[in-house]
Formats: sequence, structure tokens, C-alpha cells
Amino acid sequence: MEHQTDLFSLKGKNAVITGGGGILGSEIARALGKAGAKISICDIKNYKETAETLQKEGIEADGWFLNVMDKNLIKDTAEKIFETGTIHILVNAAGGNVKEATTSETLSFFDLPLEALEKVIALNLFGGAILPSQVFGKEMAKNPQGGSIINVSSMNAFKPLTKIPGYSAAKAAVSNFTQWLAVHLAQEYNTKLRVNAIAPGFFLTQQNRYLLLDDKNKLTERGKLIISHTPMERFGEPSDLAGIIIYLASDASQFITGTVIPVDGGFNAFAGV
Repeated sequence: MEHQTDLFSLKGKNAVITGGGGILGSEIARALGKAGAKISICDIKNYKETAETLQKEGIEADGWFLNVMDKNLIKDTAEKIFETGTIHILVNAAGGNVKEATTSETLSFFDLPLEALEKVIALNLFGGAILPSQVFGKEMAKNPQGGSIINVSSMNAFKPLTKIPGYSAAKAAVSNFTQWLAVHLAQEYNTKLRVNAIAPGFFLTQQNRYLLLDDKNKLTERGKLIISHTPMERFGEPSDLAGIIIYLASDASQFITGTVIPVDGGFNAFAGV
């Protein structure tokens, strides 16, 4: 039993979580910290508050200002973090959608502003995966023991959802990039540096609450459709990501790279009949 426990232990490991001040990012940070990792929360807001909350829970954590859309800032922040020790785990949890890139009764696909679509795609693909992987991954590749880069894709990558074309396209690109980077890093730099992604299904967050719940906190028609197509009949809770994140970050997945794993209550498996 001790061997199995050690497989999932992250003691002595350092983890960076971009978007770590968000609902899902902070829960991911908590999971890694509870498994023994030292945590660096990186975000444009709530980074200090989130780190302080984790500290009160007995987790070693620091907060860092980081804008994932500014590569020079990522480099500056990374240099400071690397001064505190080797980074073994990078979780790219930054991302999101905006109403201006979402079709509705008042905004058709044909009228979606280019600027809004560019913002969503850039945030989720470049800021949410590529740029942090370039900066942190360059140093992680030098670690003889390797490490783990974990991207956050989405159920949209498997099944594009209505209303959110930019977000769906961006997350599909994140899944593809995850596979590409896994192969590239293993072949060119370090066979022990793994790259995988999780694809959350439907979790209630600030970015999608307006689509799933009405002003009375009741399910919208879209929310009802999602629940009816989710065999486990509920939305995901942020804590539902803990197990898969620890697994992908730990030695338990040391021969796994280039995967995109759904965390969706069975949504992707259900054909609707």
C-alpha cells in the first residue's frame, strides 16, 4: 500500500498554476498542494488571496502577478519563481469566454466582432497553453527527472457546442497542441517531460453561469439539455478535478503523455438515446 501511496505523492515537487486565482485553477492548486507540492499561484487577480487561503490550509504557496498574454512578463515572473527552485509541474488553467463572442437572440454569428473572437482564441490557446509552455517548459526540459505539463482543454474540443464558436475552436486547438507538444518535447528534449490535458465537461463558473442558470438560479433550457445528456445527472464540482490532476502530475502517470482526458460525468460517451 505504501508503494501505491508514494506513486501519487507530490512531496518535494514545485507546481506553477496559471489562472490559479480562478474557481477551477484554485481548486487544482489545492489538490496539488494537499498531495505535497509547493504551489505558485499565477494570475492577474486573486493570486495573493488564493495563496494566503492555501497557506491557512497548511499548503506551502506563493502568489505571483502574471498576465498570460504578455510573454515578457511571463519570462520575468518565471525567472523569479525559478530562483525558489526547480519547477516540476505546470498547469495551464488560464482561459475563458466572453459574451461578445457568444451568439444569442440579439447577436448572430455573422455579426460576432473579430476583436471578441480574437480575444477568446488568443486567451485560451496562446495565453492558456502555448506561451507559458514556451517559457516554463524551456527550463522544465532541463530537469533530468522530467516533469508534467497539464493543459486545460474542454468538452468543446470533442463536441463543439452551440453559441460559442471561438471558445470551441480554441479548445480544440489546445487539445491538438497538447498532443503536438508531448511528441516534440519527448523527441527533441526530454523523454521524461510529459504533456497531457484534461477536458472538463460542465462546471458552473463565472464565465458560463449566465448560460446555464437564470436570474432565479434555475436551470435555463441550455442547462436542462446539458443535465439530460449527462449520465451522472449533475454539473461538475471543482473538487472533481482533484484526482485526475494529481494523477497526471505524479509518477502514477509516468508513461502517459499526449492524452486529453474527459472529466464530464459521461457527457462525451452518451449518444442521446
